[in-house]
Amino acid sequence: MNNRQPIGVCDSGVGGTSVVKYLMKLLPNEQIVYFGDTARVPYGPRPVGEIKRFMEEIMEFFTEQKVKLAVIACNTMTSQALETVKHKFNFPMVGVSPGARSALAATRSKRIGVLATQGTVASGYHAKQITALDPEATVLLQACPRFVPLVEAGKLTGEEVRQISATYLSPLIEAEVDTLVLGCTHYPFLWPVISDIMGPKVTIIDPALETVEAAKKVLAERGLLNQNRLEEKHRFFFSKEPDETQALVERLMEMTLPRFLEASFGKVC
Repeated sequence: MNNRQPIGVCDSGVGGTSVVKYLMKLLPNEQIVYFGDTARVPYGPRPVGEIKRFMEEIMEFFTEQKVKLAVIACNTMTSQALETVKHKFNFPMVGVSPGARSALAATRSKRIGVLATQGTVASGYHAKQITALDPEATVLLQACPRFVPLVEAGKLTGEEVRQISATYLSPLIEAEVDTLVLGCTHYPFLWPVISDIMGPKVTIIDPALETVEAAKKVLAERGLLNQNRLEEKHRFFFSKEPDETQALVERLMEMTLPRFLEASFGKVC
């Protein structure tokens, strides 16, 4: 393994590109290989066994791509599969940060809301991480099953998005949370609507920055940070409709990207 190998980033779909944006900013010398499982999105409602199998398949793909680190930019995989799967491969893995430190630093009332998928909510991942640091914190979890399909469809604004968001956010407003963690990498793309509904007194936490900082730390500890800018382009793979997905991702990331490819776990189609 050497420092010129790429960093793998994966998600159930396009959500993980919210983490890729931070990776590009904080680690501009690194090449990124992204995999989005658009053929099987969303992961949130799926059984744990299935999530573990999907993650293993993606890690096999990353093995063939010769990554030096995998960033699991999916809260569902992080909370339900990472601890099991990470021991089966010879490269390090970093999951999505729960945003616990940032949330506790921001809260004044210690009433913290978390928006996440059904699977992540059921795992109790965020509540465990936050209360481990501060047992006095109150964590209110809200599953948002319609958010991922909205983002995957490119629906980021409009009355439908606002109505769905208001339904999910209403219990957290009533509970008077003063800090809100976006517990799914798709959700930052809905930030404007979420922020507008929650109001200016609520601090919104996107754990993507903490995630990238953790990835940088792992690379530095292993001497795998690339000190020189690579000429190799980033590579984006999706399991379904890469051309249509590229238009959406370029809109989300606000940049032009190399041509997306279709991949079926190690085999480029």
